[in-house]
Amino acid sequence: MAGVKELIAQMADSLPIAYISSVDNEGYPYTKAMLAPRKREGIRTFYFTTNTFSLRVAHYKANPKASIYFCDEKGFKGIMLRGTMEVLTDAKSKEMIWREGDEQYYPGGVTDPNYCVLKFTATDGRFYSDFYPRSFVIE
Repeated sequence: MAGVKELIAQMADSLPIAYISSVDNEGYPYTKAMLAPRKREGIRTFYFTTNTFSLRVAHYKANPKASIYFCDEKGFKGIMLRGTMEVLTDAKSKEMIWREGDEQYYPGGVTDPNYCVLKFTATDGRFYSDFYPRSFVIE
């Protein structure tokens, strides 16, 4: 597992895109490409920015089950993390991951009501490399 932890961290920090999935009210998965996480705490917790009024936020509020996926197409490696997604709208969380330039998406700045934070907490995952999948639990 030690090598997988480092690879997850490396992929999360270097790949420009992450894929996040939610579950709709009929139980179907929805997957969306997102900009890479703004912040992470180890390989358990990842923070993303998004629009408060988005379909994805509505999904997570109704059902917090989620997954995130990192894919290295050149190396043919993929990591899926499964867990839960929280929607954070408090000032401390929003300020934590705000970056200069975000005002082009959120004209009201860090207090823009359409700006929120998605906090993903992983419980387990699955890693694929060299044509071999491996499941793991995050402790």
